[in-house]
Amino acid sequence: MGRDRLPVHVGIIMDGNGRWALARGLPRSAGHVEGAKVLRKVVGWCLDRGIRYVSFYAFSTENWRRPPEEVSAILGLLRNYLLGEVEELAKKGGRLRFCGRREGLPADLLSLIDRAQSISPRGEPRIDVIICFNYGGRAEIVDAVNRLIESGKTRVSEEDISRNLYLPDVPDPDLIIRTSGEMRLSNFLLWQSAYSELFFVESYWPDFSESDFERALESFSGRERRFGGVSS
Repeated sequence: MGRDRLPVHVGIIMDGNGRWALARGLPRSAGHVEGAKVLRKVVGWCLDRGIRYVSFYAFSTENWRRPPEEVSAILGLLRNYLLGEVEELAKKGGRLRFCGRREGLPADLLSLIDRAQSISPRGEPRIDVIICFNYGGRAEIVDAVNRLIESGKTRVSEEDISRNLYLPDVPDPDLIIRTSGEMRLSNFLLWQSAYSELFFVESYWPDFSESDFERALESFSGRERRFGGVSS
């Protein structure tokens, strides 16, 4: 596949961890442990292909409704990732970024997030790995509008909102992949995904393979993106 036909930014909705575990008679937390391993693999696949940005939907603003033990396990996995893998990512030319609301997150986790985001590779990053945690697309738009109101704006443009999103320098996702057979965005990057290409995979996230990833990229490369216009 030609590099010019690759997406610059891939967004991934990592769905099906709990169902993967329950189908095997395991606690839901076991599915999140396996899912974290796949996240690491996907970062490597993106690095191999020269994909500049990859965003993972790790924990939504609605996920706090899940059982406390499951939420605790997910928070623990994020802590482990922030403690153990950010330096290694930087050595490979990557940097970690956080996308979501800070309000409601434990103080120790916020400290780890700040530390992780301060670690950068030498030179220009090869990849930004974006962890969408305590994230909701509607919440992000509300927060952007509130920042504009606080700045004194009485009328806003699309450009105003775009400039006030959590990561305004990151380009909109070209491709969004969702696993587990569900076909919806579930409040993920709602503003940014207006013209994203969508690709749905039947397998649960812990079973997501490099061949699944390659199929998504191949599908993307064959699509004609008109952004509301007509074919050239």
